[in-house]
Amino acid sequence: MMRVLVLTSSTGGGHDTRARAFAAWARRETDVGLEVVIHQALEETHGLYRFGVGLYNWIQRKVPRLHHLYFNFLEAGGLLKSPARLLGAERFRAVVRAHRPGAVLSVHGSLNHGFFAVARDTLPDAPPRCATYCGELFGGYGFSRHWVNPRADLFVGAVEECATEARRLGMAADRTCVGGFLLDPSFYAAPLTEPERRAILREKFALDPDRFTLLLTTGAVGANNHLALLEALARSPLRPQVIAVCGRAPQVRQAVTEWSAAHAGLPVRPIEFTDRMAELLRCVSAVVARPGTGTTSEAILSGCPVIFNGLGGVMPQEMITVKFATAHGFSRRLRRASDLPEVLKPLMADRNNLLALREKISAARPAGSPRGILELVAGGSGRKDSDRA
Repeated sequence: MMRVLVLTSSTGGGHDTRARAFAAWARRETDVGLEVVIHQALEETHGLYRFGVGLYNWIQRKVPRLHHLYFNFLEAGGLLKSPARLLGAERFRAVVRAHRPGAVLSVHGSLNHGFFAVARDTLPDAPPRCATYCGELFGGYGFSRHWVNPRADLFVGAVEECATEARRLGMAADRTCVGGFLLDPSFYAAPLTEPERRAILREKFALDPDRFTLLLTTGAVGANNHLALLEALARSPLRPQVIAVCGRAPQVRQAVTEWSAAHAGLPVRPIEFTDRMAELLRCVSAVVARPGTGTTSEAILSGCPVIFNGLGGVMPQEMITVKFATAHGFSRRLRRASDLPEVLKPLMADRNNLLALREKISAARPAGSPRGILELVAGGSGRKDSDRA
């Protein structure tokens, strides 16, 4: 059994989602022989890094366009690139000594250099295989150069565009590959049948399965524009029914509940955080989400049209998601709340428009599978935990 130390951080929600997915697949595909330990590398290594995570998430919630300053500062600084400059390195060494991993997998753009070097230096007699899984969807501005460490053993990109950018930034072609999306096993389950879809909408949400259903999502750090978007719909002649995911924010759910009570003509069902997003995305007609890689990848696997919430500006990392969607012909973006009715109008007026959009987003699904990613991370080591005294 090979132990894999997965490095992540809660800047946004996509990194942690992929870390948990890797662990879930390792538990499921037991014959691959991986034991997974997830480590919040930034938050648990030094207080300054923990502050940076909080600042990132505050910017995402409040002023997304301000993130261009934050992103470019990190790109120029390379604060986590050198092991000598890694604050709290001894804390991370203790984690490596405690778990003695056969492989270290980073699923975060800031953890592919200094942390890899420290891990190898800590176990000089059995240096772990160092690999990166990158869920970004396109290259260019917004793709952090820190994702790519030419000294790493492996770079796995979610899509070909990601792998191409890694090679452009110096990753050897023979250590770069496309692995597909690393998402929870529920997203790879068999599609819902039509009777199942109708039953879920009717029985769980008391909604009409024949009516256009819009899903509003809240990011992992609470970023949302639910009330502004609902007001825009209320001012328009459109009358979809809405499921609003309010995350772990009771105040958001309360506000949506109160709004819904005052607007009986627009059915709205606020719900808390859910681990059944795969089911939801297969039930609804379309989803409104920030253009992050997490929900976008989930929507692609689910064949659910995604409308990007660009209110407050688009962060650099979100820009490359929009580029991917544009290249594949399924980009729909809101710059202000009042854009929502205009985007929905053709989808609600003609079902063929909705079906065409579904086909385009489904066609963007990359090759590869989570099991394949497990095998790539495990490959090439030839060492077992029992080989290391």
